Amino acid sequence: MAGVDASESIHPFIPADLILQDYVPIILSQSTILSVYGCASLLVVSFVWILAGRFRRITKLDKVLMCWWVFTGLTHMILEGYFVFTPEFFKQTSPTYLAEVWKEYSKGDSRYVGRDSAVVAIEGITAVLEGPACILAAYAIATRKSYSHILQIAIALGQLYGTAVYFVTSYLEGDNFAASPFYYYSYYIFANSFWVWIPSLIVIRSWKKICAAVDNTQEHKKTKTR
Repeated sequence: MAGVDASESIHPFIPADLILQDYVPIILSQSTILSVYGCASLLVVSFVWILAGRFRRITKLDKVLMCWWVFTGLTHMILEGYFVFTPEFFKQTSPTYLAEVWKEYSKGDSRYVGRDSAVVAIEGITAVLEGPACILAAYAIATRKSYSHILQIAIALGQLYGTAVYFVTSYLEGDNFAASPFYYYSYYIFANSFWVWIPSLIVIRSWKKICAAVDNTQEHKKTKTR
């Protein structure tokens, strides 16, 4: 490309003409990045599962939900928060693990390394608002707070909305940001699908729980007035 330095043009992302000034290639291998992420996630889930067992009247499903909320909350705050507040992560000459994660994920969606405004906005709201709310949801389940299901519905709807905007904006911009079909389906589609079907199931469950509670309250009032 005429007039463009090699440091601006040599990268593994699509489109090939994406200009990344002072881009530093990925150092860690894909297997290392995914292994570290998987092990860290497993440790978090295991810790929450054990901790949840210390609370009374916690069902297995509640424990699973607590694990999900803490996992997704930490993902939002740490992983996505790093992306939002470290705009030049791809330039680091001594990159951190989190920088490596985002350079790897950008093979499935180069809008991240290219700092697309829609992606930054979505991830910013998710990291700052939804992340802490997820941790609060886990606490609400463990302590059986009255706002537990309302909070879970609110967060899940926020996640569904953010994911929908994420996919729709990509489609409207041409949906051509993956380095290959492998990265497209494994990173862009599969990895993000968990924030579609899990929040959907949570909304359905919490909605039923709230409706059942309201019905029981109304039935109790009718019984007392007879």
